Amino acid sequence: MDLCRCDHADCFGGVYFLARASGHGPPVTEDTPPAAGAQPVVPDADWSAHHPGPPPPAPRPRPPRLSEILSTLAEDESRDRVAIADMLETMRARAFGALLLIFAFPNILPSPPGLAGILGLPLIFLSTQMMLGISPWLPQVIARRSMPRSTFAGMVTRLTPWLERAERLLKARLQMLAWPVSQRLIGGVCLILSIALALPIPFANMAPSVAICLIGLGVLERDGVWIMIGLAAATGALIYVAGLGYALLKSALFVLANAF
Repeated sequence: MDLCRCDHADCFGGVYFLARASGHGPPVTEDTPPAAGAQPVVPDADWSAHHPGPPPPAPRPRPPRLSEILSTLAEDESRDRVAIADMLETMRARAFGALLLIFAFPNILPSPPGLAGILGLPLIFLSTQMMLGISPWLPQVIARRSMPRSTFAGMVTRLTPWLERAERLLKARLQMLAWPVSQRLIGGVCLILSIALALPIPFANMAPSVAICLIGLGVLERDGVWIMIGLAAATGALIYVAGLGYALLKSALFVLANAF
């Protein structure tokens, strides 16, 4: 059928597009140039016209991980020494979980005798404040304690691999266990663990330290699952320390009874 006998470009363009639409012309692709006289399709630049309402909020930036904070502090060449007050200031709102972990973790590693008694005192202070719901602080006699940056960097180097593995598993869940009321109860448990850690009972400091580290990680990342695991570990640790203490007391009484 003779669709058009005119030589106008508009008419030719209409025949061209009709042929393509009926399957008798070349296939339409993204690279196919528009016919002469055809008007290009301009996409609507106003995205909000098709999406009424306010735009979605921008994603919140992820807060720095504890491993990143510690590494930054250890690599700060402007410091010759790192004081406990520096760590307290650096952690800020995350101080409870972070400092519980920092003071408890060295007791898991092989350490000189008496270290548990030294590190147990700050843990007792922090746990008490956590139980009372007050902001973390430490007496100046403790806060001014410092160590060479190289020593702190060595401790961070040993801690970081374990911490990074744990951080990959941590996420915000069961956050009711991280609410202020729950944290007061958790602080009471940490206080009992800190006292048990500081007791002069041989081989009794590792179990409470592990429990405090698990609880500290859970509090740090608002992860209720890890807090529950830490509380279960705390129960086992207290039973273990009580058993060791009872055995030590019985042994001491037996020695005294047979010595006189």
